[in-house]
This record gives sequence, structure tokens and C-alpha cells, in this order.
Amino acid sequence: MEHIELIEPQKKYVNDIWEFRQEILECDVENENQFAGCMSLDVSNSAEEWIKICELRKSEETCGEVGTTVPSHMYLAVRRRDDKVVGVIDLRHHINHPVLGTWGGHCGYSVRPSERGKGYAKEMLRLNIQNAKSMGIDKLLVTCDVKNVASEKTILANGGVYEKCIDVDGCKMKRYWITT
Repeated sequence: MEHIELIEPQKKYVNDIWEFRQEILECDVENENQFAGCMSLDVSNSAEEWIKICELRKSEETCGEVGTTVPSHMYLAVRRRDDKVVGVIDLRHHINHPVLGTWGGHCGYSVRPSERGKGYAKEMLRLNIQNAKSMGIDKLLVTCDVKNVASEKTILANGGVYEKCIDVDGCKMKRYWITT
């Protein structure tokens, strides 16, 4: 796997963000969770609008303006070699919320369809665990659908400790904890 870094969304990546979005829309049309961890990228009218939403969600004072009560940081996973966005991952500052504390967890992530199977999700989560630690988050709740073997492998490779399986509206979800 090539080196990546997690950076906050920036205007210099607007074209790449929009291409990432389009690729997910085309390749993951059957997946109802196709935009996991992408914080409203699916409903944004432009990459610029999405970047603004990401900025507002970072603060307790402004996250309500974009429809949430839990602040979070969004990161682009950028491959260093060619400065290409290969994935997106978010980090919620806390999970003191009925949905997040049950099955949403501290983070969600998506890898660009053309870049899957290259180890990027594993590295994205590893780097996000470091971000969580620097924010003072001691343990991360990370969940995945029982059918999502790739996500489960990513979580386990990063030290995920299985807690239990839960039912969410007929969907079975596995809960894992990762100590930062």
C-alpha cells in the first residue's frame, strides 16, 4: 500500500472530492450505506458546499446549523504520490447520542471504489485512531454490518475487540471497541 495522510477537506480537492462522490454513486448504487462516514456528501450540491458543512460540524457551537448535535471532524485520505483522494473518514468527538452510542460509533469510512482492496481503509482507521487519541478519546466504538467482511477485517487489524452483535431495524451490526 502506498502512503496516505489524513487531511481536512480543502478547496484544492474540490474536483477530486466530486469525482470520488460520482464514483461511489455509480459503483455502489445497490449499497444503502454507500456514503458511510461521508457526512452528507451524497446530498450536497457541490464539493464546496460539502466542505462548508464539514467546517461547521467541527464545533459544538456551529454543528447544529447543519443538523447535528454531535461535533465531528472529516478527513480526506490523500495518497501522497499523486495527491489523490482515495477515501474519506470522519471522527465524532463523542457518542453521547442514542444512534451513535448504539450503532453509529465514533467513525465511519469509505474508500473510493477504484482504490478498494489496497489496504487504504486499514491505514485510514489507524491514522484516525491517532487523531482520536490526540483529541482525548480513550476508546473508539466502531461498528460494521455483519455482511461487511472487509470492514470487519479493517477493524480487527486495528485492534478492535468484539463486544456484541445488535439488531438495527432488521440489520445485524457488530460492535467493536478500539483503545487509542
